[in-house]
Amino acid sequence: MLQLPPQVAYIKGFGLHKGALASTIAHDSHNIIAVGCDDKDIVNVINKLISEKGGIAVSNGNDIKCLPLPIAGLMTTLKAEEVANSHLELKQMAKELGCVINAPYMTMAFMALPVIPDLKLTDMGLFDGIAFGFTSLWE
Repeated sequence: MLQLPPQVAYIKGFGLHKGALASTIAHDSHNIIAVGCDDKDIVNVINKLISEKGGIAVSNGNDIKCLPLPIAGLMTTLKAEEVANSHLELKQMAKELGCVINAPYMTMAFMALPVIPDLKLTDMGLFDGIAFGFTSLWE
């Protein structure tokens, strides 16, 4: 299997003051996507998703919450009520970290969908949906 190095870009509008969010729901490739304020929290939340074999998660230091989605990183066998409660807990924790987006995990999922303009982050780099090609973070 081809292993590409992690791709990094800047994002604005999440409002995070600390911590990190991550998800394996990231259209269309469903790789892990994360947003965070520091490397430690980003690594912690990504490692949690890897250990759970997929999901959505939030990290604030050693406090990490996760809704596991072990079926292809997209689905769970949990009951709907358990999923809803867990998702609400994750959203509340994200809000406590400063997140101002009502649906942060849905927003993150579409930050990886390159066919929707403008800039999107893929496993191969930053993609410009207007010019329809890869671009540099530093241009």
